[in-house]
Order: sequence, then C-alpha cells, then structure tokens
Amino acid sequence: MRDEDRADGDHLTVTVHNAGREADGTYEVECHPARGSHPDPDGACAVVERNTRWGREVFAPVPEGSVCTMQYGGPATAHVTGTWNGRPVDAWFDRADGCRIARWDRFVPLLPDLRPARPS
Repeated sequence: MRDEDRADGDHLTVTVHNAGREADGTYEVECHPARGSHPDPDGACAVVERNTRWGREVFAPVPEGSVCTMQYGGPATAHVTGTWNGRPVDAWFDRADGCRIARWDRFVPLLPDLRPARPS
C-alpha cells in the first residue's frame, strides 16, 4: 500500500510468526473503508470495532495477576502496530496460557484462527 493511499485514520500492520506457512507474514489493514493486503480486511476491521469499548484500551495485554489456565496454545506470536481511533498501537500477542489464547482468539480474523478444528 502506498503512503499516499493511507487515510489519517485506522491503519494496522499485523506481523505473524510461527503460526504456519499459510498464516505467517506481514499484513496491512486499513479501515473505513476496509482494505489492504490482509486476507480478510472486512473481518479484521469488524473484529477490532467489536473489541473497541469507550475508556478501555482495545489492545491491552492480559492484566498482571490474572489467574489463567496452564494451557499452551503453540509458538505463534503476532505484533500489531499502527493507529486505531487516533491512538498509537504497539501490541504483542502469544498463546502461552489460557488467558493469552483467549485474547488472541478474541481478535480472529485480525489474527489467524489457530483454534482446533471442530469435528463435523
């Protein structure tokens, strides 16, 4: 995406590692209207909108002292940078415990869906 094509609004860069060959990479997403190199810009913008709450940091990490299940969701990591609602974004995601897995899953499809497939 060229710099002159970017609006002064919501623009995120998502970099994913260790999530699998099809999911790894760096993706751009711009919202209002949704566009970019992300595989699902409409879905990515919609999920961030759904997670936006007045007075709360959209991309806040899991709070210190949270009680989380001792579950490991794999080595995947994601780094989201850019601007959302006029505020800078610099958020890291991983799947190291139940709380972090839930946080990641809350941002699917901005982040790749790594949940186990459900039997049909």
